[in-house]
Amino acid sequence: MKPAPFGYAKATSVEHAITLLGQYADARILAGGQSLIATLNMRLSAPKLLIDINGLDELKRISVAGEWLEIGALVRHAEAERSAEIARHAPLVALALPHIAHPAIRNRGTIGGSIAYADPAAELPACLLALGGELVVAGKSGQRIIKADDFFKGLFETALAPGDVLTAIRLPVARADGRCGFAELARRHGDYALVGLAAAARADGTALRDVRLAFFGVSATAIRARNAEAALATGADPVAALARDLDPEGDVQASAAAKRHLAGVLLRRVMTQLAEPRP
Repeated sequence: MKPAPFGYAKATSVEHAITLLGQYADARILAGGQSLIATLNMRLSAPKLLIDINGLDELKRISVAGEWLEIGALVRHAEAERSAEIARHAPLVALALPHIAHPAIRNRGTIGGSIAYADPAAELPACLLALGGELVVAGKSGQRIIKADDFFKGLFETALAPGDVLTAIRLPVARADGRCGFAELARRHGDYALVGLAAAARADGTALRDVRLAFFGVSATAIRARNAEAALATGADPVAALARDLDPEGDVQASAAAKRHLAGVLLRRVMTQLAEPRP
């Protein structure tokens, strides 16, 4: 199939993009286009205007300011995968990036696009949630910060309002006592995950504190397993507690029972990773 007719505009600044979004009730931002182009071709999306933001160099930066690592919305997955700053300051993201689709997709796909699209089986929204990150959003009323815990609202639904542009994500800089773990199960490497888990914690002797377990592929959004988090922090059985956190629905990939079982398998694997100090 081919997309429905649409207009095209190349934004010259974030403010220009916001203005264009305000002028058209049905406009979409074009960044990497790895999800958008597919939905256009299948006519699942039919915007009147595509606003191309690829020329906005200010959205392509990776920087560290104080206790935060900021990754611009237009940073490509492949660039992030090669970034020494991300490997050092956000090792969980570095673990997850090679699992995202295939090299051709990672060469074009953007960090901001993945987060804003909020696919429930995507790796990066879960990493953002596990790390307690923040999102930098520009809109008609100026810039605001949204916490990851408040961003993902439902299936492909986020806290972005009409006219908003996601400009960057912010992640806490990894600490010496920080621990992280990542695992996913897919039919083939690069396929959508049947179930995945991104985790972060802080080591306190042999115990773990500030545990955050973000599952993906098991709900309409990436979801924290708060009962399992509490169990892991207190030394109780987190896999048993997980039954109170997850109520997945079956899909064409796996049944609900299979997803619940696989979630427990991944939790055991990630628990091993969390017990290991950072390299």
